[in-house]
Amino acid sequence: EDSDSPQIPLSNEIVLKGHSKVVSALAIDHSGSRVLSGSYDYSVRMYDFQGMTSKLQSFRQLEPFEGHQVRSLSWSPSSDRFLCVTGSAQAKIYDRDGLTLGEFIKGDMYIRDLKNTKGHISGLTGGEWSPKDKNTVLTSSEDGSLRIWDVSNFNSQKQVIKPKLARPQRISVTSCAWDHDAKRIVGGVGDGSIQIWNIKPGWGSRPDIHVEKAHSDDITGLRFSVDGLILLSRSTDSTLKQLIITGTSIERESTTGGLLCFFDRKKLELVSRVGISTQHSVICCAWHPKLNQVFATVGDKKEGGTHILYDPATSKRGALVCVSRAPRKKSVDDYEVQPVIHNPHALPLFRDQPSRKRQREKALKDPMKSHKPDMPVTGPGFGGRVGTTKGSLLTQYLLKQGGLIKETWMEEDPREAILKYADVAKKDPKFIAPAYAATQPEPVFAKSDSEEED
Repeated sequence: EDSDSPQIPLSNEIVLKGHSKVVSALAIDHSGSRVLSGSYDYSVRMYDFQGMTSKLQSFRQLEPFEGHQVRSLSWSPSSDRFLCVTGSAQAKIYDRDGLTLGEFIKGDMYIRDLKNTKGHISGLTGGEWSPKDKNTVLTSSEDGSLRIWDVSNFNSQKQVIKPKLARPQRISVTSCAWDHDAKRIVGGVGDGSIQIWNIKPGWGSRPDIHVEKAHSDDITGLRFSVDGLILLSRSTDSTLKQLIITGTSIERESTTGGLLCFFDRKKLELVSRVGISTQHSVICCAWHPKLNQVFATVGDKKEGGTHILYDPATSKRGALVCVSRAPRKKSVDDYEVQPVIHNPHALPLFRDQPSRKRQREKALKDPMKSHKPDMPVTGPGFGGRVGTTKGSLLTQYLLKQGGLIKETWMEEDPREAILKYADVAKKDPKFIAPAYAATQPEPVFAKSDSEEED
């Protein structure tokens, strides 16, 4: 190969899986240690090459807005925070570990002039952190405006940019980007035009460069070259304008899958083409300068993944770190629920308890435990016990049957049985009466009603 041609890392590949739908957003931090992937399954997954094993599992999963697809992700210049843009009208800021720091305010949708609204009023389409200023971010929206925000104040925007249009109407701004010196911003408008604004004192919505009909369909991606001389644009109209690396979609009646194409910048000729997926389209792609590794996201309605292409000879860190790291070895302190092993012939001390079925079978053979319970007893009893035998003891039963014990209390009147002891108790009191004999007055009882009647 010529020494002038870039060394494209294509010899090896890994796939970061986890999303259930197409991966629509991708961001690699400047050191190349952490990767963010956003999907149409409404979630953002965070991968860390330094802490990831060859299983390639994400260490955190976020859902910025319930029911809103993730459109764009962007790291801050110092990689301590990142911007998350979803289909809602409010962008969110997270720290490096995925904790929410805040969200930008939403505008009033009933105000006609977009310059008077405090924020976006429709779903966002893209966003990017300023490459030079750690407190400035740029967003684009379906409401037809671009806005510059100060991250230190989530309740107000710094600037509102309305693209130049042929006639007054609201046309979506489908993509936006900064140049590498943060001196220019570019927006792709739904009418197919590309408009560039120079950031200078007193600048407004009038674009410095306005390319009409740059594309015949929505512009899905914009990127400045590092030297700022070339602007790269990608569109759904199947055309490539000044493109260096791009992904392709699957055509309905095509035999080829999703491709990653590399073009020579000077000659605009195809240098290399890589088949990423046979079934899915390539959505996002990035070539990290420090890692020398190529990232490409694919997916459909059922699954999504991030493919990483690298070369062990020319690539550094990144995927090489986690691929060479084997999964963690088990420690003696690890605990897992072990399956129960039955050993019926072990010593009595270690033998398992017999099953309940065997315990029931053993109890049936025991004459005491298997004895049929006595039927409920009824009728008069004796000695405080109820029973048909007039006493639960055999001796009592035999004596009663022989006539030695006679029970006459059933036929007696209780009042007469008590009164027959009245004279004896009066003549010979034994308990309470002697103590009150000297002081107790003579009791006077009321006469019975029967005597009065007589």
